Amino acid sequence: MKYELILFDVDSTLIKEEVIDLLAEKSGHGPEVSQITTRAMRGEIDFLQALEMRIALLEGLPESVFDEVLSQISFSDGFSELFEYLRANHFLIGAVSGGFHNVLDKFFADLNLDFLRANTLEVKGSKISGKLLSQPIDRAAKGRALKEFAASHEIKLEKTVAVGDGANDLEMIELAGLGVSYMG
Repeated sequence: MKYELILFDVDSTLIKEEVIDLLAEKSGHGPEVSQITTRAMRGEIDFLQALEMRIALLEGLPESVFDEVLSQISFSDGFSELFEYLRANHFLIGAVSGGFHNVLDKFFADLNLDFLRANTLEVKGSKISGKLLSQPIDRAAKGRALKEFAASHEIKLEKTVAVGDGANDLEMIELAGLGVSYMG
């Protein structure tokens, strides 16, 4: 089977870091948010509830924190070579994340991804409000993202690849023609 489209999870998959953990460090709630993240990725607590809890702890951070966090993000080892291979073999490449457009849009700008879906943190008066502007990206949303990405290019799901590392990636991994658990 020749695969034509690949959709990656972002945090701890395409990038080494968890963006929400980096933001939490800036808020002084790093250990608390990291613990909630770990429990959610293991499937021990509901992902949406965990997301709301973690985002609430970011309330009051200045908008400038997005650029600070951007400078701390790095691609996972081997991604540059993988990206070159995928482009050379005419793959459509996308990313879906429980992280935030506020940071990821700039991070991925030079890659010209074919698809990017993530959460958007609300900013009011140059400060993070502790709420989302968008529908939360959870397990079901990642599955829908794979379906929509494939359908928008008239590609059957069996010709797709999904790569993720946590419980919230399972739906897209199960729907794809080839599902890959990356260090998960």
